[in-house]
Amino acid sequence: ASSLTEAKEFVKRLRRQTDLCNMVKTVRALLNNNSTVTVLRSGLHAIFNEKSLDVTKDLFHEKFRNSKKRQKNIQLKCLKNFISLLTSSTDIRDLLSCLSSDLQTFVIKPSKSKEAFKERASDFMLKWNLLLSNVGKILTINRTDSFG
Repeated sequence: ASSLTEAKEFVKRLRRQTDLCNMVKTVRALLNNNSTVTVLRSGLHAIFNEKSLDVTKDLFHEKFRNSKKRQKNIQLKCLKNFISLLTSSTDIRDLLSCLSSDLQTFVIKPSKSKEAFKERASDFMLKWNLLLSNVGKILTINRTDSFG
């Protein structure tokens, strides 16, 4: 039973690593195409300028509306940092380093205990996934040229 559980975990990790490798290959190909990167940056900037993500921002702050610990929208900060580095000459390692640095600053360092870290990390991931889903949806519906 123990070996079976370990084998299942190994397969999950292997699939995750394969998915990440495929994603990196795709992103590298996109980063090598200057016109694609320019159109994508333009679409992403337009989303922020049009305030298309205001509904998402409201969802992020709703949990802490009556609390003294009102959470800053770290997911939007991370996305804006990521977009600021996005150019056709950017190496994917630089983009990953930016995300890693933001996670270190906003999630890992502020956590005082293992439980606090787990809570912060799961909260970040939930909101990060929501944000990226909304960005993808907006690009798909309103800016098809940026999504391609």
